Amino acid sequence: MSTRETRPGSTGGEATPGPLHGGPDEDYTPEQLAAMRREELDLLGARYDGVEILHVDPGPEPGSATEKRAVRQVGWTFALAGVFAFLFLVVYVGSGWFLPEWSWAEEGTAWSALFTPLLGLFMGLSLALVGAGLVLYTKKLLPHETAVQDKHDGSHFDRVTTGATLVGGYHNSGLPRRKLITRSLGFMGVGVGVMLLAPLGGLIKNPNTGNPLGRTSWAEGVRLVRIDGSPVRPGDQEPGSLETVFPAVPGGNFESDAATMLIRLRPEQVLQDEPREGQADFSYGDYVAYSKICTHAGCPVSLYEQETSRLLCPCHQSQFDVTQGAKPIFGPATRSLPQLPITVDDEGFFVARSDYIEAVGPTYWNRERI
Repeated sequence: MSTRETRPGSTGGEATPGPLHGGPDEDYTPEQLAAMRREELDLLGARYDGVEILHVDPGPEPGSATEKRAVRQVGWTFALAGVFAFLFLVVYVGSGWFLPEWSWAEEGTAWSALFTPLLGLFMGLSLALVGAGLVLYTKKLLPHETAVQDKHDGSHFDRVTTGATLVGGYHNSGLPRRKLITRSLGFMGVGVGVMLLAPLGGLIKNPNTGNPLGRTSWAEGVRLVRIDGSPVRPGDQEPGSLETVFPAVPGGNFESDAATMLIRLRPEQVLQDEPREGQADFSYGDYVAYSKICTHAGCPVSLYEQETSRLLCPCHQSQFDVTQGAKPIFGPATRSLPQLPITVDDEGFFVARSDYIEAVGPTYWNRERI
């Protein structure tokens, strides 16, 4: 289908006005148009629109072997698209239900390695088959015509006749009588629609369920261990030293929000120590434990200057005083580092008395409400 501009002065148009097309409403009243059959409206709209049909290929003969073969090809293509879409849903929904639980790990299971590739494979095959089915249907079953039409502005007449043309196109497509294709289209549509919507569930669920931002793996009785998993006991550190510790739970040394600084204060620091209100018993002897996650942007607080009792975040130079409850004294951070309450167990190893009583890391919009 091609168009040519007939309005005077339009770019690429003719120098003189073309014939008035568009079926003036005064020529045909709404009642007259409503009384016409769809085929009559289709032909009338084409004539008034200045459509010139150059070539028509009606497509395969209804009921012929060629049509049946094409219908089977298109139907099975759409059906396979739906099958792969539902396979995507099986992998996506079944993980952790009737399939193994997916979780990222440095040395994951076979299922962890296959989960994401399978999702991509099934979605890609489904969408590719949708496109292939549409191409096959267009090339093998739809009528083809070559026409030229003058471009013009629309009217009520145009709207009515265009509607008839669209309905006629639907009837000419053969969908009403090609049940295999319509059923496979419905099956495919449900599968592909749910496949595309399913991943959105992770975006619309309540992010505060279980308070994931407000809690860590620390809990009562959880030991403080080094990166290699060895536990820590009083006396392992020299006064004025800092050691990074993690919760003794599976994967605890890979949890970014659980990293904690265990600091042994020097005698003069113990005398200067002023814990935050309500946290006087969070320390054990001359040991204190603070979150390693900066309250400004979440960088690791990794530098300790024992002479000045300052912890330094290297990202934006925020500084915290460990003798003042890790209060920020310089830089963009505005909140103290959360303190982990600690004690020792029956074997003399450091353990947490509870989780942090406040969320670790940067501030977020509803932090005070969860």
